[in-house]
Amino acid sequence: MKRRRFLTVTMGALVLGGLLVAGCGSADAPAGAQGVPADLSGVTQNGKKSLPAAQRFVILPAFNNDAVLDKETGLVWEKSPQTTSARWSVARRTCIEKNVGGQKGWRLPSMPELSSLVDPSVAPPGPTLPPGHPFLAVQSNVYWTAAKVAEDPSGAWGVHFGLGGGATFINWAHSIQVWCVRGGMEGDQH
Repeated sequence: MKRRRFLTVTMGALVLGGLLVAGCGSADAPAGAQGVPADLSGVTQNGKKSLPAAQRFVILPAFNNDAVLDKETGLVWEKSPQTTSARWSVARRTCIEKNVGGQKGWRLPSMPELSSLVDPSVAPPGPTLPPGHPFLAVQSNVYWTAAKVAEDPSGAWGVHFGLGGGATFINWAHSIQVWCVRGGMEGDQH
């Protein structure tokens, strides 16, 4: 069984738009990562073969076409995540208060949920989403997850959509991208 590889601090750091992002090498998933996903290349987390984007993603008229159902995971994603960045606490509140297509009930995604959108076959600079996806305004940046870092209470994990979806530790003082989701029951991470 393949193991998903993640970016971690090994030698130095990467600066993206003035934001210090840990990650210069690759290693196995960091210790203490909550909900770090298994390898998702071509296979879903439940072992099924991935659907082509045209079959996998459905734009939802019930949300004024502003949300997308992922048929592989059953999750509903914002079609266009906000383009401004936010600190983690603001990102959580933004999702909780969000109204997309007249619907409430949004939240920050877990690490496996957000990572499920990554297509590792898409080369940097990304965004590393499946070809033919219906999403708009997704940036090749790091997006917050709800996953706190067990060994460091000053931050949370993010998923990098410019570097193949690697798990990246982000200090809560930094502002990064926010992409809200509905559905799923990983409420213990919120």
